[in-house]
Amino acid sequence: MDISVLIGDDEFGMRMVLRKAIEKVGGFKIVGEAEDGEAVLTLTEEYQPQVVFIDVEMPKITGVECAKKIIDINPKTIIIFATAHDEYMSEAFQLYAFDYIVKPFKIDRVYQTLERIKTLNSQQQEHSIHKIIRHEKGLDKILLKSKEGISFVDMSDIIIIQREDRATVIYTKDNSYVTSEGLSELEERLDNTQFFRSHKSYIVNLSMIEKICPYGRWTYIIKLKNTDKDALLTHERYDELKRLFSL
Repeated sequence: MDISVLIGDDEFGMRMVLRKAIEKVGGFKIVGEAEDGEAVLTLTEEYQPQVVFIDVEMPKITGVECAKKIIDINPKTIIIFATAHDEYMSEAFQLYAFDYIVKPFKIDRVYQTLERIKTLNSQQQEHSIHKIIRHEKGLDKILLKSKEGISFVDMSDIIIIQREDRATVIYTKDNSYVTSEGLSELEERLDNTQFFRSHKSYIVNLSMIEKICPYGRWTYIIKLKNTDKDALLTHERYDELKRLFSL
């Protein structure tokens, strides 16, 4: 299945350059183009693209603000900034951008990024990094309030907690629980010897980590047991995880 792509840039010529590059590489499907930040968000909501190319300085809503909203909808969205403004690079990578391409760029630079995305999508990363870590805390439970009522969830059953569609979702092997609580609030209530904040949008159960693979330029992806969900891991948190387990 082709990888869905949204292009956001206020310059028609730049959208055309990116469109032609994407079409030439193959394996991608452009689901929309937008010339301002509001349109980027509208099309993101409608089409849920896997990849978003976006300029930093866009009318109505900046590319950086768009990226913040996009990762709150789906933190797995691959965001690539294509811009003439390299001064935003640091802020972009704090948002866990997959790549940052400075205009004017050689078209081969875009091809390299697209090929890297295709490789990741085809699940050909076989570089297992870490041993499995196990922690058990007996019958500890966490109480979750939602509009459906109150749920009591065994902490040891939790595999991953993530931001999704502007809410927080807790996944166990057999169930999922939606809560309005933020990740920081939950993080304070969880056992920090068992749970690890790997990314702005993810908390993982350390005992459920199966392997860690390279992802973006400064990002990794955590594969977990008993679920098809996986989590992003920033470079800084990767270093913390290594320190935690003396790896």
